[in-house]
Amino acid sequence: MSAPHPRRWIALVAVALSVLVIGFDTTVLNVALPDLARQLNAGTGQQQWIVDAYTVVFAAAMLPAGLLGDRFGRRRTLVLGLALFGAASVLGALAGSPATLIAARAAMGLAAAFVMPMSMAVIPAIFPPAEQRRATALLSTMTALGVPLGPIIGGLLLRGFWWGSIFLINVPLVLLGVVACLLLLPESADPAAPRIDLPSAGLAAGGLAALTWGIIEGPERGWGDALVLGALVGAAAALTALVLRSRRREHPMLDLRLLAEPMFRWCAIAVTLVSIALFGGFFVLPAYFRSVLGADALGSGLRLMPMMGGLLVAARLGERLVRRFAPRGVITAGLALIALAMLLGSRTSVGDGYGWTALWLVLFGAGLGLVLITATASALLLLPPAKAGVGAGLVQTLRQVGGAIGVAVFGSLLAAGYRSGLHLPTLPADAAQRVRGSVVAADAVAERLADPGLAASAHGAYVHGMGLVLLTAGLLAAVAAVLVAARMPGAGDPVAADAPEVRPVAAAAGDPGESTA
Repeated sequence: MSAPHPRRWIALVAVALSVLVIGFDTTVLNVALPDLARQLNAGTGQQQWIVDAYTVVFAAAMLPAGLLGDRFGRRRTLVLGLALFGAASVLGALAGSPATLIAARAAMGLAAAFVMPMSMAVIPAIFPPAEQRRATALLSTMTALGVPLGPIIGGLLLRGFWWGSIFLINVPLVLLGVVACLLLLPESADPAAPRIDLPSAGLAAGGLAALTWGIIEGPERGWGDALVLGALVGAAAALTALVLRSRRREHPMLDLRLLAEPMFRWCAIAVTLVSIALFGGFFVLPAYFRSVLGADALGSGLRLMPMMGGLLVAARLGERLVRRFAPRGVITAGLALIALAMLLGSRTSVGDGYGWTALWLVLFGAGLGLVLITATASALLLLPPAKAGVGAGLVQTLRQVGGAIGVAVFGSLLAAGYRSGLHLPTLPADAAQRVRGSVVAADAVAERLADPGLAASAHGAYVHGMGLVLLTAGLLAAVAAVLVAARMPGAGDPVAADAPEVRPVAAAAGDPGESTA
């Protein structure tokens, strides 16, 4: 066995900073959207695609990106992704029209699809088996921290700079990541990796893009809309064809044999389910902070700090807990904490203030950290080096699709709950339509009409809708906890026993001779 890479932890810190940029870029746009929409004259549909272009391309390109990295070199692919992300960030900052900004966001999503799986795939190349869980946990922590950091960083930047600064902040971190990767990371690849299967790549990208687009657009256009139905049917056809094609190929891009190993399968399921709950529950909070509690953009971001605190505590304790209770126990406990937090949050009333929210956010952050960090690390530690990129891409793809499902489904539930809770006085038709659109618009109408009763009605209706979302997300997390406790392998599994020489996925994939060294 070769000696461990002497500068592996320094290299990992640089990769972790790059992953952090990708993580907070998924949410940093939320606080800047009103400013950039006003300055770029972006309509409602254009605003939606400024946000969604990133997610759609990110999810669609993840699987092909993982295979490319395995074949042509993980460091090379990671550096290419970081460079593209930096260039796209500059384009986004300088955009003078909605179309240019949408194109920049799509390019950022493509770049992120190369960075995320490769950042995880380089770990087996520089870390000995005994350190791989800790290294994977660090990267998973940085990814999870990016979600609440986005609004905080965005709020800070918007206090002193224009909206483009939320993109320019990426550039120095990306440059640091590129230099560090070139100087510190050894190249790793799998010479035996299969050639790019263009039909499979097209089916994966097209199917995932159509699925994500349909899920995102469904609440806005209506699930019976012809374009939405066409996208979802097309996605089902493309992904079915991809599965059938993958089953016939010896070295498929979508390696379903990875899911034959129970630990990998249930870790992937846990990541997907917690992403649905995370993105569903997380995105109800900014409007609650802004409208109901009266916070500004920075104040809204800062109010997410308890969630970060809980997440950091979970990251600190996670490795010790896994050694004592095995991944199944830790993931189950994390899902139970998320369920408890969401159920507590669903009891929020208009007059509760911030203290109640801070309490359940701590529990939510702790549960999130236990699940995401443990499940991601446990899944990736089962992969042989030859499958590192493809396996990491599969886990991250499921996470992104889960997030898109959460936003779409819970967004529809929030809108329905909000509208059902509204008690509108006699208003002009255009004003009533704006009030029904969002609580932020209702506040603007109430201020213009000097009608505090309208604002109070909108706030109560929003809290009602938020309660429905959090209750549903909490029940989903509770069901997930029961399933993981009942079906995931327990203390006898190789990950829990810290026996890296046993590689179940390698055997399942037909590679019994692979090792992690």
